[in-house]
Formats: sequence, structure tokens, C-alpha cells
Amino acid sequence: MNFKKLVPFLIAIISFIVISLAYFSPVLEGKKLFQNDIAHFRGMSKEVQEFRAEHNKEPYWTDRAFGGMPTYQLSTYYPNDYIKKVDSILRFLPRPADYLFLYFLGFFILLSVLKIDWKLAIIGSLAFGFSTYLIIILGVGHNAKAHAIAYMPMVLAGVLLVFQKKYLLGFVLTALAMALEINASHPQMTYYLLFMILIFGIIYLFNAYQNKELVSYFKKIGILFVAVALAVGVNATGLLATKEYADQSTRSKSELTINTDSTEKEQTSGLTKEYITQYSYGILETFDLFIPRFMGGGNYENLGKDSYIYEFVKEKGGRKQALSFAENAPMYWGKQPIVAAPAYIGAIVIFLFVLGIFLVKGNLKKWLVAATIFSILLSWGKNLDFLTNLFIDYVPLYNKFRAVSSIQVIAELAIPLLGILAIKEFFQKEISSKEKYDALKKSVIIIGGLALVFTLAGTSLFSFEAIGDARYENMAPGFSEILRADRKTIFFQDSLRSLLLIVGIACVLWLFLEKKINKNIVLGVFFVLILFDMVGIAKRYVNNGDFISTKKIENPYPLTEINIEIKKDKSHYRVLNFTVGSPMVDGSTSFYHNSIGGYHAAKPRRYQELYDYQIANNNIGVLNMLNTKYFIFPDDNNRANVQLNDEANGNVWFVENVQFVNNADQEIKALDSLDTKRTAIVNTVFKNELQNFEFQKDSIANIQLIKYQANELTYESNSDVDQLAVFSEMYYKNGWNAYVDGELTPHFRVNYVLRAMVIPKGKHTIIYKFEPQVIKTGNKISLVSYAFLILIPLGWYFKEKKKNV
Repeated sequence: MNFKKLVPFLIAIISFIVISLAYFSPVLEGKKLFQNDIAHFRGMSKEVQEFRAEHNKEPYWTDRAFGGMPTYQLSTYYPNDYIKKVDSILRFLPRPADYLFLYFLGFFILLSVLKIDWKLAIIGSLAFGFSTYLIIILGVGHNAKAHAIAYMPMVLAGVLLVFQKKYLLGFVLTALAMALEINASHPQMTYYLLFMILIFGIIYLFNAYQNKELVSYFKKIGILFVAVALAVGVNATGLLATKEYADQSTRSKSELTINTDSTEKEQTSGLTKEYITQYSYGILETFDLFIPRFMGGGNYENLGKDSYIYEFVKEKGGRKQALSFAENAPMYWGKQPIVAAPAYIGAIVIFLFVLGIFLVKGNLKKWLVAATIFSILLSWGKNLDFLTNLFIDYVPLYNKFRAVSSIQVIAELAIPLLGILAIKEFFQKEISSKEKYDALKKSVIIIGGLALVFTLAGTSLFSFEAIGDARYENMAPGFSEILRADRKTIFFQDSLRSLLLIVGIACVLWLFLEKKINKNIVLGVFFVLILFDMVGIAKRYVNNGDFISTKKIENPYPLTEINIEIKKDKSHYRVLNFTVGSPMVDGSTSFYHNSIGGYHAAKPRRYQELYDYQIANNNIGVLNMLNTKYFIFPDDNNRANVQLNDEANGNVWFVENVQFVNNADQEIKALDSLDTKRTAIVNTVFKNELQNFEFQKDSIANIQLIKYQANELTYESNSDVDQLAVFSEMYYKNGWNAYVDGELTPHFRVNYVLRAMVIPKGKHTIIYKFEPQVIKTGNKISLVSYAFLILIPLGWYFKEKKKNV
């Protein structure tokens, strides 16, 4: 092996390590980035972590949230998950520097496959990795999304290698990178990556047809298909488990046909259109890619003392209040509910992308431009209704994912890639100076001209009014005008900033054409400008101030007196917390208790419906059947108080009769006034479970929970006659098995979400065990796939070697 060929790669690796640690330097002091979503995750996964530490195995189930749910999309270590071990090796840096390093590494590999000079490839990788969107998702805790995005460039690199006829290397890289991509466990990002690959395939199919190379094309597709199949195979356990849960989650079709107000419910096989498009990128907001605070930036911007807001509030309420408000100024004036930061790709990168449109030739350009347009159009969501509805209604799986603005991740990848290819072509001697001058001139006119217009006249072109401004106007007359004044100020500042950066990079390229400076100086200036541009904006939203001590990260929710008081009760029960806003977007309660609520992007569907139709309407009978023993609520001074609910049904109870219903609508409505202690609602699909059962009175019959752990519950019963027992645990048919005295016994669903079973007379031990068959099946498929993943490349290599002897 020629060591000299490895030197650039080693330099790149070391550079990426140093830059990643430099950006997130507090990790070197042992601090960690506070991520809101991860704090909620710690609450949700607390029981899993404790079980894992005590038993050294996986529970695959937790009772800490939503009454109980599988942990497949929460925190699960699957057996023989060797690809995760590979991932751990690549993510050796402390979090979140590990993800930033992966961004850089993946894009560098992609650029290297495209034969980009290693120095330019390093700069391009920094431009990609420091994209504000990729940084802010780390800031808010969307780690799985960041993880999946980081592996996207590697997958594309593998695909390109196959199309460069480097079949073996392309096969291995595609299989490995796609396996890592899937293992990152963010199906939405992987789904969007497949769109990008599909666009690539269509463009190259058309080219193959024109050149009569269809046989060669389909050979490449075949190689890629096998590689992806193996990548799917090694992740079979996680994928099958996720699919199984997804069919029971809010991402699946509801059985209900009525809304909470009894009106007709929108029928969909996935999420509703309203929910899918809630986060739709505004058409004007697209300019955020180019001018960071075009739409005001994020919901809360730090404007400091040099702002109209500071002066206005200082006059009304003093310096302290003014500074607090100015550091969290509501500058965003778009229509998305929450925006943590603009999806700024970079003024320089956008300029180079346009330069690439004029300078780069061939299928790569067509692919990247088409992918960019595709992603931006779909990111507009409800602002481009006809296209969005077309995809929701007819494109498989598109309706399983929310926040359509996320599809812009394709543009986040395609735009810097074409921009770097443009610089590569700019350095090529084969392209005439005239062509380069023309491309440069057109790019300056289009992008520079746009920046100039926004700088000179932008503040008079738009209203700068936000939906929530009326609230501030009610607080203090004239406040809304002050907000608009500051929005105009930052709009002008960032427009001018982008204009100057474009002028700067254009001048550098012009000086190169005039032979005033050489390639290395261009790269040096490019390096400095990219870091200044990208890091400067990224630091506005994720910086050293967001890091706190490891102790606070690992224990994000301090143990309060209320929690101490509740935890004195050593029985098994649930808690409903009214102090957290909506319990259904709260992971904090789960850190200490089994919560009625929880925090998850794909909640159990029937439980979500139970909450919407019954719990949200304060149906105490439903809360009792869920064994809600404690309520945490705020008093008049907004201090937390706890109330014991003596009416909770307990862990299990015998009912006196059942009420049969024919469908889900009747099932959910029957709970409106149900006496849950005496009667159970049974869907007729389970009628056979009660075929030979008759209700008989037994005043001394009893049943109780005697042992609890996440994946196994043990009860003891004693009765003179057969009884129907209702358990305050979630019914989930795919994994929970019931055993009476060691014998597998059927159980079924009652009261829309709970478990029930007929208990024979006499004394018995009933054990519920969570034994998901999907884990065993997936593990077998994974092991076979790993074998093929090793044997195919080895056999291929030795065959090629033998052929060349």
C-alpha cells in the first residue's frame, strides 16, 4: 500500500477531529450539550436503563409512558447488532462532536469518490457539516436525525462507485453505509435519501437508454439492490420490530370514523394531512437558505442591548426585564409553529451552487439540480397543496412522516455538493477562461443582484408581521411596531452580510482567472470565508453557553418534594401531571413515575385516541381504570401539589358483566359513562373468548399483583367460580403472553386499550411475559445477512484476484 496516498485522508481525519472538538470545546471539560428532546428521552427510557443495569438484558417494554409501550423506537439493544459496534467505532468522539465529525467524514468520502482534490474536499466537508440546520438539530436533541443524515453522503458515495464501475468497492461501501444509515433509526431521513437515489437512478436510466447501455445500467442496479438488501437484512431485528409497532402507532390507520366532536373523521392510512403539513416551509422562507435571518431567524433571537426591543422594554419595565426580552426576542415572522433556527446553507455555498449550474456538465449536475428543486418544492407542504396532496395520497409511506419541511435535507446535501464540483471545474484547464468568466458573471448577477436588491430595498418589500404580534401589542401599545423595526434591522444586516460574502468570493475567483493569485490562495481564502460564514451563523444557535455539567444532563429533572412523597408508595401505579402543559408531550414525569403521558413522535395509536376522546375530557372513570393513583397539579401560586386518588381501580380487578360493541367508534364512546369497576367493554371480535363463560357472584374473590418488572408481571388469584379479570395494563398482542400456573392462556382487549382474561376458579398464579417473537425472527435474518455480507465480498475479491493472475 502506498502510504503517501493515505496522507491526505489522515490529514482530513485529524482536521475533522480538531475542528469538531474546537466547535464543541466544552466537551473537553467534561460538559455536555443540553438537548431538550434528549432530556425527555432520559425520562422515557429511565426504566429501561434501570432494568438493563440490574438484569443485563433488554426488557423491550416500559410502563413509564402512555400506560406502557414497546421500547423499539425508544431505547433498545438488539442481539448480534454488529453494525452498531461499527457505528460506535466511527463515533469515538464525545457527543455531539461525534455527529459533527461524522458529517465531515461522510461528505469527505463522497467528494473523494468524485475525485475532488483533498484540500477542496476538506473545505467542502466543513461547508456541509456546519450548515445551520445540521447544527441546530444537535442543539435541540434530534440525534437520530443527525445520525442518519451523517451517513447519507457515504451511501451516495457507494452508489457512485458502482456507477463508476468500481463494483466491488461500491458494493461494500453501499452495503456498509446503508446498514449504518438504517441502524441510525430515523426512517424519515432514510426515506428521503431513497428519493435522492431514485432521482439519480431516473436520470442515469435516461442516459443509459440514450447511449444503449441498458444492460450495464441494470447490472449496476442489481449490484446495488443486493447491497441494500443485505443492509436491510443485518438490521432486520430493528426493522421488523419497528414495523410491528408502527402498525399500532399514530403512524398507522385509525379504526375510528368519528372525531372527538362526533363529526366524520378524515380517513387515512397514516397521519392526517393537517399534522403532516403542520411544519411547512414558507415559499419566501426559502431565502433563509441564502440570508440567515430573512424571516427573522428563530422564534427566539438574541439581539442584546443594541436593539429597539431593549430600549422599549427598558422604559416600560427596567434593564433586567429588557435584557431578558432582548436575549429572547420573537423575531421569526413565518408561519411554522416553532423554528429554532433558520436552515441557512450559506451565501457562499448558494453562490457556488449557481456557478455549478453554469459550469458543471453532465448527469451529476442534472441530478443535483433536480434533487434540490424536488426537495424545496415538497418542503413547502401546504403552501404548495396540489403537489403535497399528490404525494400524501399516492406515494407509498409519504403519509407516515410529519414535518414535510425536513425533506429539505436533500437540498442540504445537493447544494454544497454541486458547489464544490463548481470549484473543481473552475480549476480545470480544459474549460476555457471565457466560459469561466461567463459563468462567474451570470452567478454574480443572479445571486449578487438578489442580495443587493434585498439589502437596498428588502425592508420595504415585506410586512415583517408575525402571527403572534397582537399578543405583544396587547401587552404594551407600540410593541408590535418595535418588533417589526428589529426584524427589519436584522434583515438588512444579514442581507448585507450575504452580499459582502458573495462579493468576496467572486473577487477571489476573478483574481484567480486574472492569474493574480494561485489555486492554493483561493483555497486558503475559501477555507477562511467558509468558516467565518458557516460557523458564525451556527454559533448564534448552538454555542458554549448551551453546555452544562454531566450531572445535570444525566439527572435533568431534580427530585422534588412531590416526587419524594409519591415514591414512598412502593406499589405499582400511574401518575398524571398537570403542571407540564400537555401530558402527551412530557418525558419528565416518566423519569420518576409511570406516567399517564409521555414524549414520543410515534405514540401508541389507541392510547392517543383514548387520551383525545376521554382523558382530555377529564373522564375520571378512564383514569381510574388506568390505575391513576396520583395527580400532580399547580396551586393558585403555580406551585406543584399532589393529590391521592382513592378511587383508582388498582392493578387488576374482577368485573361483574360485559358490554359488547361492534366497532372502534362504539368502543371509545362506550367509555363516556362506563362504570369501569363493574363493567368491561368488549369488541365483538373477541366474543369467542367469552363463549363458555358465565358471570357468577363471588363476594370473597380476589386477585392482586405480587411482583412487577417491566417485561413480567405476576398476579395471584383466589375465587370459588370463574372470573373475568381486567388488568390496568396496555393490550399489545405482539409479544405479551399470559400464563396461568405455567400454561399459556388466551387474553384479549377490553375498554379500548386494556387486557383481560378469564381466570379459572381456585388459587392460581398468573404471569404476563413480554416475549416478542419478532426479536427472534429478526435475529435469525440478521445473522444470515451478516454471513452473506462477509462471504460475498470475500468470494468476489478472490475471484477477481484469480482472474488477474
